[in-house]
Amino acid sequence: MPMDNKINRICMVSTHGYFDPVPELGRTDTGGQVVFVLELGKAFTTHGIKVDIYTRWFDKTKKQIDPVSEYPDVRVIRIHSDEWKFIRKEDIYDVLPELEKNMISFIQENNLEYDIFHGHYVDGGIVAIDVARNFKKPSFFTAHSLGAWKKDRMGGNPVEMEKLYNFKHRIQEEIRVFKSVVAQTATTAIQKELFKKYYNFDKENIEVIPPGVNIHIYRPLDRDEKEIKLDTPEKYIFCLSRIDANKGHDYLLNAFDIVRKKIKDIHLIIGGGSPKPKQVELDVKAKMRDIIGEYGMEDKVHIIGYVPDELMAPYYRQAELFVLPSKFEPFGMTALEARACGTPVIASNLGGIKENFTSGKDGILVDPSNKEEMAEAMIKLLENTELADEIGKEGYKTVKEKFSWEAIARRTLEFYEKYL
Repeated sequence: MPMDNKINRICMVSTHGYFDPVPELGRTDTGGQVVFVLELGKAFTTHGIKVDIYTRWFDKTKKQIDPVSEYPDVRVIRIHSDEWKFIRKEDIYDVLPELEKNMISFIQENNLEYDIFHGHYVDGGIVAIDVARNFKKPSFFTAHSLGAWKKDRMGGNPVEMEKLYNFKHRIQEEIRVFKSVVAQTATTAIQKELFKKYYNFDKENIEVIPPGVNIHIYRPLDRDEKEIKLDTPEKYIFCLSRIDANKGHDYLLNAFDIVRKKIKDIHLIIGGGSPKPKQVELDVKAKMRDIIGEYGMEDKVHIIGYVPDELMAPYYRQAELFVLPSKFEPFGMTALEARACGTPVIASNLGGIKENFTSGKDGILVDPSNKEEMAEAMIKLLENTELADEIGKEGYKTVKEKFSWEAIARRTLEFYEKYL
């Protein structure tokens, strides 16, 4: 792609979570955003660009400079701040000034020159705008999710929710980032509308660029390819996400109780979560087990925890269908990955995920809080294999054409060029 302003090196900032070249997805604060940043960085290199991804360094056993395997032009660079311990994203704000100072020193000491700084999520945005300003370079931003929207959707006791999620400070900082960057991307058109609704922010420098999918990993098998054998029931519905209150596992379990009474040989596998779960995750799992026990579904529901990267595609492919029942979902990366594998998907109609579906054609959208509606959709696909196959094929086609990371990288570079 010809560019008037030649971009040679991009600095991406994603400070929270366990950010590694091969991330342990499902650990606290380590989910779709990490995949987004890594895959976009890798796809940028197909356009001849070098990418450094900066994150917080809190584990002494990790290298400071960590190249991404098979992509020598992408590096994860860790910058230390505060104590050598993990800090969840809601509490990270106090250590960001030191992180910025140390990051500036690192860049200067290593004679690095970046053409663009791109922050991800509010904490990454804070660091990106301040460090970019120091080097008199342009900064860009992708919110991934918005504090005011999450606050509204989560409900609950306001005092307790504020203590847990630090919404007030997050929202103040989001507004500062919005006003400071050259331009920003929203992952969905709905998210773009939320800037105006919740923040009264309605500038023309917000563009919709969705996440992508690695279609070289998440794909149907070739005819002569052998599948990895999994220790699973023969017929199962699959759900994979972080174990969090907003992911709607309770909704799914309520609906599955209806499904398993109609389809006797079907099982439900719920994957995701951290190898070392924090209390919030443990509480959600306890609630899930309470529901399973209440319905007497212990023999039909399998909570398998963290799923290694190399097993994710086989789990998607071997499932009868994939369900993402989120109470709110800015995008829904796992639903895209499942579709890329040719698996029929039922997904929540709450949030931006619905923009990427033509319901009834390449997936089915449901109100996850309506257990009868969700159960009916699952039963329909389990009983009508022709319809399930057709929806799976159309889902694969949609993802391949619109959501490969190579296509998303090209769109993002055009976005940079427009605003430089």
